[in-house]
Amino acid sequence: MSAQRFSLAGFARDFSLTTVTAGLVATLVGFTSSIAIIFSAAKGFGADAAQIGSWVWALCIGCAICSIVPSLILRMPVMIAWSTPGAVVLATAAAGGRFALAEAMGAFIVSAGLIVLAGATRLFERLMNRIPMAVASALLAGVLARFAMQAFGAAGKTPGLVIAMLLVYLLGKRFLPRYAVVLTLLAGVLFAWGAGMLHMGAVHWGMAVPLFTMPRFTWQAITSLALPLFVVTMASQNLPGVAVARATGYPLPISPIITFTALVNLLLAPFGGYALNLAAITAGICMGDEAHPDRNKRYTAAIVWGVCMLVIGVMGVAVAGVLQAFPAELVQAIAGLALLSTIGSGLVGALEAPRHREVGVITFLVTLSGVELLGIGSAFWGVVAGVLALLAQNVARPRT
Repeated sequence: MSAQRFSLAGFARDFSLTTVTAGLVATLVGFTSSIAIIFSAAKGFGADAAQIGSWVWALCIGCAICSIVPSLILRMPVMIAWSTPGAVVLATAAAGGRFALAEAMGAFIVSAGLIVLAGATRLFERLMNRIPMAVASALLAGVLARFAMQAFGAAGKTPGLVIAMLLVYLLGKRFLPRYAVVLTLLAGVLFAWGAGMLHMGAVHWGMAVPLFTMPRFTWQAITSLALPLFVVTMASQNLPGVAVARATGYPLPISPIITFTALVNLLLAPFGGYALNLAAITAGICMGDEAHPDRNKRYTAAIVWGVCMLVIGVMGVAVAGVLQAFPAELVQAIAGLALLSTIGSGLVGALEAPRHREVGVITFLVTLSGVELLGIGSAFWGVVAGVLALLAQNVARPRT
């Protein structure tokens, strides 16, 4: 990672209300969308309340370190999150009570070690370099569109909230485009408060404490937990994370970032840090035009995300309660509206070149479908479908 000269005054000038809002929205979306799955997985392995708090601490501290440090060095938004599909894999495997908590910790270490290997050998980056921009852009649009559709689906449950937020967003884009998302979030919170939709009873003060669990390595846990966690994290998380960065124009040094993130993951694994990876959906929020019109200043949105993760890690119990106080429909609506510009840019990149237009459409539709095969999500299969379509397109026709 090539460092740039740090200037405190310049760093302070790069912050803006829109980058702060983007970081806060990313936190709201990233935390509330998957925390329940993480709780379920931890309980399935026999973790008590204190150990679950340690999981939250490890994951949030890991996200903070791995987002803030590279973002400051590179002056580009580096967004590191925990693996939501990985949490689903763990929750599913833990449901039968086959594995103890110590075995799970051993599996986390093995998975992180494999990711270190993938990053240090540059195998993953070399694979990503072979994926055309049309496929990467279509993957970006498909991943984000599938998530953003929930914003309009939420109108079926709380039409007043979603319609009010949509109107504020449209008016904001017309008269105050830079602050449209800020105003939309504020309108959503005020509407939810006025309608009695904020569940503040979930807020309890308390600090998360890291608890070390001695790992135990078994072949059963390695094959049933570590290997699926590694595959899902790389295919369903790191792959679309790279695609989002490249489709939004950020040439991140993929191998060093993945290696650094996996090394931090190794250290935090015995405390409950099961998998850290490049973010996709939350990265789309912080890397898009809505975060800041100047792409060179959007890294501060990633810093805000990292600081929020740090606060949640330390004050995990209280902050988790505050975030969970927001109704799910508000979270879905603000995420969907904040991603509209980035989705549009992804579709333009996917369909811009006539030669690759069909390839882009296929990648987009397979990714958007949500299809899951062999425990791997649609982001991976979207790339597979796009690459196969590209290869078929390039096959030389036989001479007649």
